[in-house]
Amino acid sequence: MVQTTAALRDELARRMGDRVRGAESLARHTSFRIGGPADLLVIPNDATELARIVAAAAAHGHPCTLLGAGSNLLVGDGGIAGVVVKLGPGFRRIEWQVDGVLAGAAVQLGKLARAAVARGLGGLEHAEGIPGTVGGAVFMNAGAYGGDVSGAIESVDGVDADGGLRTLSLAALAFGYRRTELPPGFIVTSVRFGLTSGEPETLAQRLREIRDRRVASQPHGSANAGSIFKNPAGDHAGRLIEAAGLKGRRVGRARISERHANFIVNEGGAAAADVQALMAEAQRAVWEWNGVWLEPEIRLVGRW
Repeated sequence: MVQTTAALRDELARRMGDRVRGAESLARHTSFRIGGPADLLVIPNDATELARIVAAAAAHGHPCTLLGAGSNLLVGDGGIAGVVVKLGPGFRRIEWQVDGVLAGAAVQLGKLARAAVARGLGGLEHAEGIPGTVGGAVFMNAGAYGGDVSGAIESVDGVDADGGLRTLSLAALAFGYRRTELPPGFIVTSVRFGLTSGEPETLAQRLREIRDRRVASQPHGSANAGSIFKNPAGDHAGRLIEAAGLKGRRVGRARISERHANFIVNEGGAAAADVQALMAEAQRAVWEWNGVWLEPEIRLVGRW
């Protein structure tokens, strides 16, 4: 029997106090600064606590959604039903090893790349400037400029849909372009990256080159969720949207960026419906112009 969210909130709050919040606005927790309320926002600090949350949500009949850093995500204006998990500070631990690093799922990916380079370890330079976390990077197989995280991952720790702790080897992970096949309901808690030794200054130069390319080509100063669409084979989504004449197009307070057409920016007070309408217009215009259907890179979650 499905029980009320209030009952689950009471059960979790007895252990976690004010890290369990009802009707929390998710606009505060997403890089788009868009999103309605979570029925229940819960902030665990370690894998055991997360496992209890997942098991309790299942026992009460409520879905469990991982928010992560809230990047590459568009939350519906009606919010998200059930439990929304945002990993707490305990998931930001970094353990350096001779030939790699064990990083918590809430570690900022770009920060990890910079720290690795400072230690003369290469393999994550492409991640400079990517706003998401290590856990989100696994889920999306995040990457740019010819690299992605699948090239460095050795194993992934996490919690499965039943609240069990599991480790997935590289052989158990099926990576694709901007996607990874994880078990249904699996939440990443930490990732083991294998890195290679390199000349620190050479690695740092590569990092600077990638940073400069991002600064020159991507919008800054307005809330956004990164690239909206995946690049189709042999082309770039931004080029196709620009060629269809949609740079600068607005719906409500959302706008297709003039700097890079594969970015939609929140001018302040945009609704998820505004962004969704711009996405649909871009897909339709590009399809009519050259027969390519753009596939979203960001995830659309929640009530619409």
